[in-house]
Amino acid sequence: MNPATSASIDQIHPRFMTDFKTLVTELRASTVKKRRAAAVELGKSGNISAIGPLAAAFSDPHPAVRSDIVRALGRLGDSDAVPILITALSDPKPGIRCAAIAALGNIKDRAAVIPLIGCLKDKDMTVRIGAAEVLGKLHNPCAIEPLTRLLEDPFSEVREAADMAIKKLQSRP
Repeated sequence: MNPATSASIDQIHPRFMTDFKTLVTELRASTVKKRRAAAVELGKSGNISAIGPLAAAFSDPHPAVRSDIVRALGRLGDSDAVPILITALSDPKPGIRCAAIAALGNIKDRAAVIPLIGCLKDKDMTVRIGAAEVLGKLHNPCAIEPLTRLLEDPFSEVREAADMAIKKLQSRP
């Protein structure tokens, strides 16, 4: 953080802390619309204090809320979100798994490599593609062998993503 902006948020914007607390409360609202809006706004806030409440709200029964939570965590971009994003890789909804993969790619934490390698075996091709793309960006050579197995995938899009990721990993000095 820039030292010039390191003053507490409530000193700079007194209303922000009230809004933040309201948004955290709204994560438990009775309507999906309010819960989704709260997750989105917390992600936009840039306040990493939102990671805990967002992680706690990930148990929401509505997939759209869980998806917005995962995107918000990715937008915050802090490694403290990695454990819940790794949990999200097991969500029954492929869209949420894909959002978690993208969020992990945004954060670029090495702790995500092994769980992402596990996603290369996912039954959904979009999950496999996303995992391959992110693994290529994480530059961890342990992903080369599992990615090589994807070169035999029945879907050409998956094979292409794996090939591109392998090339990125092999070109890394």
